Amino acid sequence: MDAGSKKVFVILFKEATEKCFGHALEQPLTETESKVLYNQVFEKTGLVVGWKSLKNYSFFVLDVSGDKEENPSVSTLDSLARYVLNVPYTTETERKSTANHFPYWFQYKEQHISNNKAAAAKPQSKKNIAPIFIIIILITAVIFFFLHASKTKNFTDNFHSLNDDSLNRNGWFVKNKNEMFWNKRSQKPNALSLFTLTGDNWPDSIHQPQIQNLLLRKINADCFTTEVHLQNFFPQHEWQQAGILLMEDTNYNYKSLRLSLAYNDFFGGFSRPKEIIIQAIKSIGNGLSQPEEVAHIPLFTLDSTSKNLVANNLTYSALRIEKSGDKFRLLYSSSSTKNFAFKDAAVTEFNFQPKYIGLFALQGFGNTSNIIPAYFTYFALAPQPCNHD
Repeated sequence: MDAGSKKVFVILFKEATEKCFGHALEQPLTETESKVLYNQVFEKTGLVVGWKSLKNYSFFVLDVSGDKEENPSVSTLDSLARYVLNVPYTTETERKSTANHFPYWFQYKEQHISNNKAAAAKPQSKKNIAPIFIIIILITAVIFFFLHASKTKNFTDNFHSLNDDSLNRNGWFVKNKNEMFWNKRSQKPNALSLFTLTGDNWPDSIHQPQIQNLLLRKINADCFTTEVHLQNFFPQHEWQQAGILLMEDTNYNYKSLRLSLAYNDFFGGFSRPKEIIIQAIKSIGNGLSQPEEVAHIPLFTLDSTSKNLVANNLTYSALRIEKSGDKFRLLYSSSSTKNFAFKDAAVTEFNFQPKYIGLFALQGFGNTSNIIPAYFTYFALAPQPCNHD
């Protein structure tokens, strides 16, 4: 690798690690961190850069020993450039057939070399530079505005980095924090761990509404699709559930819509098998009435012989809400494999413009034990055109 390419590679690797972990690279990657970066690059690009190589690159980039040279292949450089530049997902086979000239590495390299040349060039005169400089600032501000707006509207999170700074930088904030359980949010690698703590988002005769460790973010779209994936969440006790909460305001007294994977054993005195359900609840807020259940879809019934089978089919579960105008389409999925298909739970009309979306786990107010984790492995929020027909 020539000296120019080496300098650009150092910049590229530092940018990739900062994108993955949310902070500048200050010390060589550990084995765990290298595997996290490996998984991030693979999930975002479809391409493989070995974790051991990434670990070695971190030593080289920081020049810890100074006695070892690294010479990454052009394909590796292209994979890292694709990750940093947010290039659409591909595969090694597709890249070989359509992009075997590794264009994104050369694009990234040329961009930084050109920037360095421009920075080194001497200005011809202050008189000519002033208006050009102003124009550049204005253009940069416009580009930044649109890029930032796009970033805040289109968002995905695989929960690889859960420190407070990374969450805040990604627009998340916590309501009703329970420090002991919030500190366990990284219990499972590459997942957000929330726990079925006592609480609910509407009151009863004794308790005020509250969901502990409710993770929230703003919604910057009138119409949108949002989706969460859960792994190995198997509620087995009264009111245990986890899912998505749409809120008009962070105050629980306003309108809300909740979609969750839940346990149910309440049948009004009738004797029926306990069940795992998909439940959707909407509330018009202001204490005007009780919440309305708009979906109650039994997925599985529970007895002593079915638990292992049910657990297997809840290895991967997902919930999705599609909002178009006042119409909310609610979908769900559960499977023993990742290749699941969504099914309709309900479509409901609701004069409701949510401003916040939350991820939650809870068990109602009737229980203080039977706390289990809910592992959120994926979140997406994407704006959609509103259908005004």
